Amino acid sequence: MGRITQRRPVTKIVIGEDDVVERRRADVLAVEEPLEIRVAGESLAVTMRTPGNDVELAAGFLVSEGVIHHGAQFRSAIHCGGPGTGGTDGNTYNILDVALAPGVAPPDPDIARNFYTTSSCGLCGKASIEAVETTSTYDVSADDASVDARVLLSLPDRLREQQAVFDKTGGLHAAGLFDAETGELLVLREDVGRHNAVDKVVGWAVLEDRLPLRNTILQVSGRASFELVQKAVMAGIPILSAVSAPSSLAVELAEASGLTLAGFVRGRSMNVYAHAERVRMPEPATAAAGRA
Repeated sequence: MGRITQRRPVTKIVIGEDDVVERRRADVLAVEEPLEIRVAGESLAVTMRTPGNDVELAAGFLVSEGVIHHGAQFRSAIHCGGPGTGGTDGNTYNILDVALAPGVAPPDPDIARNFYTTSSCGLCGKASIEAVETTSTYDVSADDASVDARVLLSLPDRLREQQAVFDKTGGLHAAGLFDAETGELLVLREDVGRHNAVDKVVGWAVLEDRLPLRNTILQVSGRASFELVQKAVMAGIPILSAVSAPSSLAVELAEASGLTLAGFVRGRSMNVYAHAERVRMPEPATAAAGRA
């Protein structure tokens, strides 16, 4: 898998009731490297990511930040050489320069401090939610998408089945985009960062010119943070499903923006924290059998 995984020697220790086994063996790790995203030669952000689908990552990031809103605004992207720009150190493929379409305003250099919010940022609560509402182009509350509860419960397993790199490393998050009506998997991306995996999914939609992502479900392999809800809203995704817990601010943003947020989606149960009206209750098997 090239730069996506790396083999490293490890010492495996197994402690049993009667003995201790220690042995050296090779293990496969998920690669983590920095990616600097530039727009028209100007540095915008640096993120730690798993190499691969870098153009999608950059495109999705620009959607999340409100710089672009549809595919026609993203012109091209190219990997640059290393420090010095002369290429003497070779191309590390860790710098990506994006060109926006003519007429698209470049991002504010202070975009991170203006409204991009994470768990460690200075914004919180109402200010964070209002920032997303102000910058989002799409109104997910107007999306009439709905999903059968059994279909929603099946998505984590279907996501896991497609995680090729996770099978080798056990160290990657995944995000998958599903059609809410048919349950079809549209795209899946993996990354060491859960936010990067989502950006790659959204970036795929940008390059396919599919924004807004109406009538879709974003399934993620971890928890649902404020940041992931923000990214879903900015891309016009009406339903976000996570296998773990949401944060309190994630629930507040989902409720305010009209996004359906489900957490602890595992096995036969889930918690729907916001806009449960989009989740259709299946007919009990006993009732169906009685009418047969």
